[in-house]
Order: sequence, then structure tokens, then C-alpha cells
Amino acid sequence: MIEIEALTKMYGSAQVRAVDEVSLHIPAGSVFGFLGPNGAGKTTTIKMLAGLLTPTSGQVRLGGFDVVRQRSAAMAQFGAVLEGSRNVYWSLSAWQNLMYFGRLKGLRKAQVSERAEDLLSGLGLWERRDDKVGGFSRGMQQKVAIATALIADPPIVLLDEPTLGLDVEATRVVKDWIAELARELGTTILLTSHQLDVVQELCDRVAVIRRGRLVADLPTRELLAGFRERDKYEIRIEGAAPAGFDAVTREGVTTMSVRVNDPREVYDVVERLRAHGVVLESLTQVQPDLEDVFLALVNEASHA
Repeated sequence: MIEIEALTKMYGSAQVRAVDEVSLHIPAGSVFGFLGPNGAGKTTTIKMLAGLLTPTSGQVRLGGFDVVRQRSAAMAQFGAVLEGSRNVYWSLSAWQNLMYFGRLKGLRKAQVSERAEDLLSGLGLWERRDDKVGGFSRGMQQKVAIATALIADPPIVLLDEPTLGLDVEATRVVKDWIAELARELGTTILLTSHQLDVVQELCDRVAVIRRGRLVADLPTRELLAGFRERDKYEIRIEGAAPAGFDAVTREGVTTMSVRVNDPREVYDVVERLRAHGVVLESLTQVQPDLEDVFLALVNEASHA
């Protein structure tokens, strides 16, 4: 559904490569995480995908349409939620925003009205539909931005920091919507966020860009598995740890991190604890989260 081939963008007389031959293939119905530190080339890549910048070389196709040569058809393939709710007009009401963008996308008035009611009701904004967006809270503005991106039911949706500024309940609603869009309606989601727990929960696949080049593009589980620390375990016990064990105790539960040269050595640790009369609550291999992996990839790339 999204095809990016050898995409390159150079700036200035020095021909600085902001994006350097990036290639990505995102199938229909998937949730794809696109991550990168500030200045990595992520925003430039997204702007080329959205038709806001012309590539120096390479190609972007949305739903089979080339963004440069078939711009109108390509732009009809996607909706976008931009960071800071920049795709809504604050001087208009929530209802007026949806009616405007729906009509702009070519929908009939009756179609827009029905779709707008469904979206605003689902996001808990129906009672505030006639209020100006500029008077909304940050979270409510973000909800309107999401509804605007979805008003024409596009096959591709770009979500740039979609849960930024939302409370826990609203974040859950948005995450459920993203999952439903992809898995039940077949919508292709390109998700960027600094909230890496959200990316880890939702994305089937994650790519990381650093200094204009991709340093990772893997299924999320495979990416996490590649950074699993096979020699590190976490042991939780009741009460305090015996002398000689490094541990942290909170609310009567002690957590110890243990490193071993061979996984079988864990049994020796457990026997030593048992010899001290320790009650074992749990034993787990330490699993990395996406934040750990992201930082490791960025640091590896910066020293390469």
C-alpha cells in the first residue's frame, strides 16, 4: 500500500543528504512504526510521502499512485494527523472542520454528515460539536484532528504523535481505534511517536532512521528479540534479600537482577536462595522494550 524506493533528499550547495536512499514497503492493513531522533530525516521522509516536498531522487507510491507524477490520485489515498493538531482550523467548530474537509475530499453533504456524527460520537465530542476548536483542550483538539483525517475513510492514514496530550482514557480510545482501523477495516497506518510504548503495543513492524539512513526495518517482535539479554534474569522474592545479593525492595517485595554466563547457572542461584529460606515469587528473563532497542540502535549508528 505504501512503497518507498531509494528515496533521497539533498539540500543546499553542499548537497547534504537529509534522506539517503530509504526504501520501505508497507502492506495494506498493517500498523507501521517509523522512528528516529531529531534531525534524523524522519520528518523530511514524511513530507515527501505527503507530497509536501519533492524528492531529489527515488519514488513514493501510495496505493499504487506515484506521489510526484500522479499527485491528485495519490493524495486521495491518505489522511493525516499532524503533530500539534495542525490539520484543523481552530476558528471553526468541530462540526465545521469535518464538514469542510469531508467536502474537500469530494464527499456529498449527506455522506459527510453521517460520517462526522459517527466520528464525533465515537471520540466523545458530539456534545461539543458546535464549539470552536480553538477553545478545546489539547486532547480534544487532537481528537478533532483524528476525526478530520478519517472523515473520507482513506485507505492510508499517517498518524504523527496521535496520543500526544491525551489523558489515559482518551489514549486508550485512540489506540483501540488504530487497532480497529488496521485489523478490521484494512486501513494502512503509518505511525510516528516519541511514546515508544504506544508504538510497541500497536505496530506490526518498526523502522528506525538515523542520519538519513535506515538502521532497522523489522517486525516488532523480531526487533525486540534481537536485543534480548539472554544472560540476564529478574528474580522476585518475599522480604529482604540475603547478604551477598544485589537487590531493591519496595512494599515488601524484593527484586534482584542476576547475570549468568550460562542459563543453567540460574538453577544454582535459586538453590542458594532456597538454602537461605527465601520464598521465590517469580523468575523471568529480562526482555528489552522498544525504548531500549531504539536507544541502542541510535547509539550504534552514531558510533559507526
